[in-house]
Amino acid sequence: MAGTDQLAWTPAHVLRGMVARKEVSPVALTELALRRIEAHNSKLNAFLTVIPDQATDAARKAEQAVMRGEPLGPLHGIPVSIKDLEGVAGVRQTNGCLVYKDNVSPADSLATERLRAAGAIVVGKTNTSEFGHIGTNENRLGDACRNPWNTECTSGASSGVAGSSVAAGMTAIAQGSDGGGSIRIPSGICGIYGIKPSQGRVPRRASGIDSWHPVNFSNVGPMTRDVRDAAIMLQVLAGPAADAEAGTMEAAPPDYVAALGRGVRGLRMAWSPDIGGVPVDPEVVEIAGKAAQAFAEAGATVDRVDFKIDDPQAAFDNFQVIYRSRAYAVNGHLLREHRDKLTDYFIEGLEGGRSMTAEQLYDAYSNLSRYRAYVRAFFEKWDVLLTPTLAVPAFPINKHPEKVGGKPVPHRLWGFTPFTYPFNMAMSPAASAPAGFSRGGLPIGLHIIGRYGDEETVLAASAAFEKARPWAQHRPKGF
Repeated sequence: MAGTDQLAWTPAHVLRGMVARKEVSPVALTELALRRIEAHNSKLNAFLTVIPDQATDAARKAEQAVMRGEPLGPLHGIPVSIKDLEGVAGVRQTNGCLVYKDNVSPADSLATERLRAAGAIVVGKTNTSEFGHIGTNENRLGDACRNPWNTECTSGASSGVAGSSVAAGMTAIAQGSDGGGSIRIPSGICGIYGIKPSQGRVPRRASGIDSWHPVNFSNVGPMTRDVRDAAIMLQVLAGPAADAEAGTMEAAPPDYVAALGRGVRGLRMAWSPDIGGVPVDPEVVEIAGKAAQAFAEAGATVDRVDFKIDDPQAAFDNFQVIYRSRAYAVNGHLLREHRDKLTDYFIEGLEGGRSMTAEQLYDAYSNLSRYRAYVRAFFEKWDVLLTPTLAVPAFPINKHPEKVGGKPVPHRLWGFTPFTYPFNMAMSPAASAPAGFSRGGLPIGLHIIGRYGDEETVLAASAAFEKARPWAQHRPKGF
């Protein structure tokens, strides 16, 4: 059997082949994941809950299926983490909130159910900001989640620990969700790959206490070190369901793995370093811009464009009106009943939602229709839009940048991530791929955005970029 250190960094699809060939057992892979979580979790605060007994039991059953020659799922025997906004039956689900520190989910979420059906072994629940409310990972349950490239810095959020744990080799794959950037922010900050699918591509149903229900801007998706792993995982997660929320795509998803070999020759790609003038660190623009040129070398046309949905402040304000109104509608009762147990940022968000007027909400939804029309028209000309994933590399915990590139940002907690939430509003598929490193050794991501419903092109472009500028050889020291 291969050395355990090598297995910790081996892509999930390779491990799945080894399991099928009986070169490694699901039990061994699960034990490895649990050992690495135990060894490194205190440094990163990645997992809120670890379930070794349940995971080991599931791994034994998976191993028995291999030995009996039964058909194996596409993730058979592969350890996976579940973000603590999703339910795992009989397991604690805090939603990153002190009020629910002892809450136990009565059932699997649909994402958990599908991952288990594909043979994945759930090893635990990853940390999150309170109800996924901001893009960094602080809550009142304990220490903030930390970045394995520099543990003084943020991991991003709200799927921050999924990003941190995958980057640190705890598991090869993790389930994330993204309502304003929560897959792409930690993927960019932690130097891994993550894709937010088109709105409605991955179905959701109510599970426990979920501030994102019903679906509005939020999407479940994969976070991995490898594009092929993400394609396989998205194939497992995607597709209609009888009990899915309204807005779920009714068509079966295409073959995402088959799309990986398409390449980018002949594609029309647009590069926008600042989507209409948002503040961006010049080093980020330089590194992401050089990464974008890899597509030209691979045969695509790459042109700089003036992409601008709206004035950056207006776009953010419209996002916040809808985002905060929904948060208050679902969790406003917590202000009255448990205010003393909430984070300052969640209180601010709920109070902001409470203060919204019907006129503001009507205007925001009217503007949302206009945004979506702009993006649809843009993608009639272009196949892919490229931007930096974030405006800055990772920054010290609790020190959100108030200025970027010498310019003030629209909102202290969101100013570092102006590129992500517009594409939740537009319903577009979007991925973050590792583009390089800052002078301080911190990852910088390239944002790869496609037209609604076209995850295939985003994945094909991501695979071509991975081939041209491989990143898997880079690992944080000490992990």
